[in-house]
Amino acid sequence: MSSLSCTKLTMFTIIGVIVQIIGLSLFVFGFFPAKPALSGFSGPESFRPPSFDPVRNENHSMANLPPDELRSLYQELSGFPPFDQLILMVIDGLPAEFVLGKDGKPPRTELIEAMPYTQSLIASGMAVGYHAKAAPPTVTMPRLKAMVSGAIGGFMDVAFNFNTQALLDDNLIDQFFKIGRKMVMLGDDTWLKLFPGLFTRHDGVSSFFVKDTVQVDQNVSRHLSDELGRYDWDLLILHYLGLDHVGHIGGRNSVLMAPKLTEMDEVVKMIHTGRILNQMNNHGKTLLVVVSDHGMTESGNHGGSSYEETDSLAIFIGLNDVSGYTSSTKNTVYQVDIAPTLALLFGVPIPKNNVGILILETFGHLADAVFLHNSWMSKNLSRLEHGEEYRTVVGAYNEFLRIASEWLSHRATDKPVNLLAFGVAAMILSCLILLSLLFLICKEDFDTEKKCLSKAENKSMRTWHLDETFTVVVIFILVISMGSSSMVEEEQYIWHFVSSTLTLLLLRKALQSLQVVRAESLFNLFKGQNKINGFQTISIALLLVSGRILRGWHQGGVNWTDLPDISKWLEQAGDDHVLKAIQLVAGLLVIALSLMSLFVLDLHRILVAVIGFCFLTPGLLVLQHIMLNQDSMFAPSSFSTTLVQTIYTVLGFGTFGIAVASPWLSPILTSKTCSYNSYMSTSDHKEFLLELRNSSFLIGWAYICFWCLLQLLLQQPINSTPILLLLAQVFVGMSYCFYSGPHHKQWIEVALFYYMGMAGHYALGNSNSLATIDVAGAFIGISSHSTILSGILMFMITYASPMLAILSMVMYISVKGINYLALPLNVDSGQLLKRLLGFPCLLPLGLNSILLVADTVVLILMRNHLFVWSVFSPKYLYVCAMTVCVYIGVSIVAATVIYTYWVLSFKRIMHGSASIKGEK
Repeated sequence: MSSLSCTKLTMFTIIGVIVQIIGLSLFVFGFFPAKPALSGFSGPESFRPPSFDPVRNENHSMANLPPDELRSLYQELSGFPPFDQLILMVIDGLPAEFVLGKDGKPPRTELIEAMPYTQSLIASGMAVGYHAKAAPPTVTMPRLKAMVSGAIGGFMDVAFNFNTQALLDDNLIDQFFKIGRKMVMLGDDTWLKLFPGLFTRHDGVSSFFVKDTVQVDQNVSRHLSDELGRYDWDLLILHYLGLDHVGHIGGRNSVLMAPKLTEMDEVVKMIHTGRILNQMNNHGKTLLVVVSDHGMTESGNHGGSSYEETDSLAIFIGLNDVSGYTSSTKNTVYQVDIAPTLALLFGVPIPKNNVGILILETFGHLADAVFLHNSWMSKNLSRLEHGEEYRTVVGAYNEFLRIASEWLSHRATDKPVNLLAFGVAAMILSCLILLSLLFLICKEDFDTEKKCLSKAENKSMRTWHLDETFTVVVIFILVISMGSSSMVEEEQYIWHFVSSTLTLLLLRKALQSLQVVRAESLFNLFKGQNKINGFQTISIALLLVSGRILRGWHQGGVNWTDLPDISKWLEQAGDDHVLKAIQLVAGLLVIALSLMSLFVLDLHRILVAVIGFCFLTPGLLVLQHIMLNQDSMFAPSSFSTTLVQTIYTVLGFGTFGIAVASPWLSPILTSKTCSYNSYMSTSDHKEFLLELRNSSFLIGWAYICFWCLLQLLLQQPINSTPILLLLAQVFVGMSYCFYSGPHHKQWIEVALFYYMGMAGHYALGNSNSLATIDVAGAFIGISSHSTILSGILMFMITYASPMLAILSMVMYISVKGINYLALPLNVDSGQLLKRLLGFPCLLPLGLNSILLVADTVVLILMRNHLFVWSVFSPKYLYVCAMTVCVYIGVSIVAATVIYTYWVLSFKRIMHGSASIKGEK
């Protein structure tokens, strides 16, 4: 009997996972807290110098003034007449480079031609444009908060972007509301969630249906003509989403980009000619500010910190006397500078948590007033004659403010040391528990093999082979690489190297086992003793070939995305019909591989028909969706949504049905397979193992095939071939494991699948940047916005390959585990379950725990690093999500095998009881 029983193993594993969850939760909430903010709202003190010490009672009485009186007070304190109406036009996802060019060079010709009116305003000096640098994470909600409050939000705002809550901190919208300004909002309903109840009129649209590039903007523009004719508002917010959606669908170079820019240019023209040039004097002055919340990468995504993602736009149209500032189109400001600038232009207090500074070019008429004030304060009126000295003083002040702004923007929040220390300690303890359990399983496995093998084989077992050594060394390579920001950004190279090298070592091992003496013996490769080694060699060679194709499919990462790869070549050389054809071929091959599994088990015809129907139905529905609904130019139709929801239902019920029913149908599964392996006897024990193996095989293959069909539905069309290759890798990998026999190390084979899963993660175009998250696929088949459902789909898309690798462990148990466990005949149920689930469950948990602890320590060490929020923090979020993926996958594997074992045991007991009654 082993000292580590199944009950103890299960208990300690659960304890280790719970401790890890607690430690991870404490660390995340400690390292990524909500950024502290000053409470309350700015008031009259915002217009007074720092040395001024107002009486508290006076401040309190001013704050309680009626809106009209408070508005007049602010105008008097500001010292200059403010603008009367503001039109804030937000073009979601528009890179400033598209309008202002880059590095002093103008935009591409097609981009200039797409926005002729806006370009004419900038060229003539009637508009001032800036590259307004946005802070990461470059997603909509935190960027809107930055523009209206001037504050840098916490990094975890990226998570809250999908579940926006009301903004309680000081901001321009609330300040406008306090002085009685009327506000209208049209467009992205994020504004309505941030500022509920503050808008007189509004028409919000959801920002998350990224397939819609037309209606989402028409819903905004249809009200524009009417609103421009009204004068009952002081602030009009127009938030256009179509350009961002175009980027998500087709990238920066989409054929829809130029028409969308032209559409936005027409809006600017309508506002400028209809409200600014022809404004009536009795209705005051109107200022149009065109901004973007963030830019986009070449693939059209955003969320990270690259130049393309942070390059947002700010154009001021309607200012007085800006003809001398046309060179500012080459200048860079910060997105947080918009808030204080608009506050002063419209006579409201600057928000309390603002870290931005004024954009000086927008205050040409104010600069003389500042100069006069400073000269008067210095009691030296002669300085009025020296403009150069004035510019030097103002420049020095502005430089100081810019340095202070950058320091405040990059300052990390104070972190609770005790909370972080406890979290790290808990994760280290969990890692030690899981690794100890894994070590004990390895030791028991070694002792069991030692009893069953000959002396020569035992001697060979005591020698560490290259594949075993490399599998362990890989862990150190991964841990060391986490300390380099460049290696984090280009982590895909490490996983592809690890996967291909381990596969190559296994190929070398298989070739050494072949007994080929003469060249003509190659024709007899699959005869006699060489048959098994031959199949192993072919399987591992196919793994190498498929892995190399996956390696060249996406040039992922951050710094080398411009390098050529297969996906770029297909997108440039082909069109939508080519991609659709590739998808259809991939779908047909996935269905074909699915049906092949039924013939491997040699099932009865009726059962083949039933299970084949379960495999074929969702496959055909996915093919129908590919043929009918891959036109990405428009929003999905209601028929498309219904079809996708039908596919979800069929896949869900099909997977659940096969998992539940297979153990009960095990006699049918095994009735024609008793000769599947020659060493299987007809004893009850052997028959039980055979039923367990075949049930696990069918359930595992259903998991794998249905998961791949789901990914064909959710992934971008260009990823259909990698999905097929990942399925093929699982298929040939299982073939290799089956023919490797009981003498090969299981932990090596499980590690191989884990490494291939991680390499496949990057082969699908993922990286450690938030910009590569596929937002478009997360809303397929959803008729109305749901944060939970969209989050689940986004998680499925991102971790398609690692989850596939873990789910394949159910099938691995069938093709490898049962063969190995069939050797000893005196194994009890607990021992059997422990041997079945030991490596497939503990190895992913152990490897992930090592990487989690290592990355946690690196994040603490890099807390003051320049790239802590742009590189190391996004990487840590991916590690946390991968941890959740491992938890879910391992839980499914364990629950499936335990359920199957329980059903077969129950049937065995019932059959025994019936036999006893029959004898009586």
